[in-house]
Amino acid sequence: MTLPVALAGNDVIGQAKTGTGKTLGFGLPLLERVTVAADVEAGRATPEQLTDAPQALVVVPTRELCQQVTNDLLTAGKVRAVRIAAIYGGRAYEPQVEALKKGVDIVVGTPGRLLDLSGQKKLNLKHVRALVLDEADEMLDLGFLPDVEKIMAMLPARRQTMLFSATMPGAVISLARRYMSQPTHIRATAPDDHGATVANTTQHVFRAHSLDKPELVSRILQADGRGLAMIFCRTKRTAADVAEQLEKRGFAAGAVHGDLGQGAREQALRAFRNGKVDVLVCTDVAARGIDVEGVTHVINYQTPEDEKTYLHRIGRTGRAGASGTAITLVDWDDIPRWQLINKALELTFNDPEETYSTSPHLYELLGIPAGTKGILPRAERTRAGLDAEVVEDLGETGGRGRKGGTRERAAAAPAAERTPRTRTPRQRRRTRGGAAVGGSAAAEAATPAVEAAPAVPAPAAGEAEEPRKPRRRRTRSRSSATPEQSS
Repeated sequence: MTLPVALAGNDVIGQAKTGTGKTLGFGLPLLERVTVAADVEAGRATPEQLTDAPQALVVVPTRELCQQVTNDLLTAGKVRAVRIAAIYGGRAYEPQVEALKKGVDIVVGTPGRLLDLSGQKKLNLKHVRALVLDEADEMLDLGFLPDVEKIMAMLPARRQTMLFSATMPGAVISLARRYMSQPTHIRATAPDDHGATVANTTQHVFRAHSLDKPELVSRILQADGRGLAMIFCRTKRTAADVAEQLEKRGFAAGAVHGDLGQGAREQALRAFRNGKVDVLVCTDVAARGIDVEGVTHVINYQTPEDEKTYLHRIGRTGRAGASGTAITLVDWDDIPRWQLINKALELTFNDPEETYSTSPHLYELLGIPAGTKGILPRAERTRAGLDAEVVEDLGETGGRGRKGGTRERAAAAPAAERTPRTRTPRQRRRTRGGAAVGGSAAAEAATPAVEAAPAVPAPAAGEAEEPRKPRRRRTRSRSSATPEQSS
């Protein structure tokens, strides 16, 4: 629905449910509109239209989404040899700056790093002809609106602007009114689908006790037909703890949350995509736009903050026509929050059924084999695990809990490879009574830069040693000084 409007160069507001192909909805028009060397050779464009500066810009809220959109565009633009660069934080600056120097047609980036590089004059946005704001509502929720407005102020006034999101709150609409020119609002829904959630995702909501959740989740993960699974938590600490507990229970689990360095986050996502890890425990940084084939189950370990977060979480399954299962575990304290979500989305789970890891209806609804316990049998531990995926050295610029960072690499390097740390010694000329010690200036220059203080020559044999004068003692009152000292 968006392709004819976007290819014509008009501004577009695209709204559709998660998993319906929004990335290529704006990606294909961008790939078609940029001018590449092949267009000049074929006579479709003039040499003046060809530039090494970015011709299109895609702004996304999270690093994981930035990486995924870049990969999707690289795949789709392979035939036209479109140059695409991902610009986001957590990685070293140098490779990104080097890519921009070589020439880029499309830049996909997060607001912070885009502003940083443009402020350093490393990123030229004066030739951008098309701008895309992907997951615009999430950028507003994360407080990126001022940064997005600064970026838009750097772009040419005459440009195409496309705004895509699964939800469209009022703040996004007001943003569109300020910065878009007569946009076409396209809202894509199936004729028989009136709800906010995808129809082929089966939803279950259970009232569960927090102390029983690890056991309960471990049994859900052993359900019949379970493929890849994503478990969402509200806090970074909970995500790390759940991933650790699942590993101890025999599951191949990885974690993605803000306390991990970018290298560790990308390691976990790669292992998940490659099948080395089949359970990904994450915070909401992975709830937006992440598209992994084969995700059959999404588990909300903690109740999401609002209905938008709920939609994006469960949207990781049931994508592109596939079926999926979404399970939400609601604590007793979270019942009021869940009821607000339930009402906003017009669901039928206003009063979730009290459920424990031993409840018969849990086994029946989710297809868990009878007799399943909370520890994965050794015979079923067939995944390679997170450690089988190599941690890429990203030259990270910061982040707690980083792996492969500068300090760790320096400590791991062999002694022969380490660069010795040298310090320039201070040049000091020693004098005694106004005369240089050690003779002439030439002799002083010949001496090493750092040397011990010259020794006082010992008295010759038979000579009496000159008596040393007593040092003057400092006193509070002159009356306590000796007559010799007073004189």
